Amino acid sequence: MRWDVFAWAVLALLLFAAETMAPGAFMLWLAFAATAVFFIVLVFPDLPLLAQAAAFVVLGFVSIQVYRRWFRRREKPSDQPALNQRAAALVGQVVPLQAAIVQGRGRVQIADAYWTVLGPDLPAGTRVRITGADGMQLHVEPA
Repeated sequence: MRWDVFAWAVLALLLFAAETMAPGAFMLWLAFAATAVFFIVLVFPDLPLLAQAAAFVVLGFVSIQVYRRWFRRREKPSDQPALNQRAAALVGQVVPLQAAIVQGRGRVQIADAYWTVLGPDLPAGTRVRITGADGMQLHVEPA
């Protein structure tokens, strides 16, 4: 068996394994490109190494573009778009101020976490509605 055929087979298997270890649909398409080069090298045994590498780069780029344009568009939108964005998930809630808003900054407690809030000056205990989030700071207005 030729070393280049063996190398493309191993690379394809390693890329498929990497995709299973850290799924994200990126290594999968490179693995398909490596598999295609494996078959190309089987059919054309005299293909120079530089041409093989160029074919891998081109096929990898093409396969990723196919994924981005065809498959990614068909993904269903999430029913919970703010699932991993805790601050964005708080928008709309009404909570009491834990510390008064003075010079535009105050604090609220939501569950077991304290959040810095930005808004008009208000005394402690005033109920405020969360209208937005900027990093770890919440924008509020009187409820």
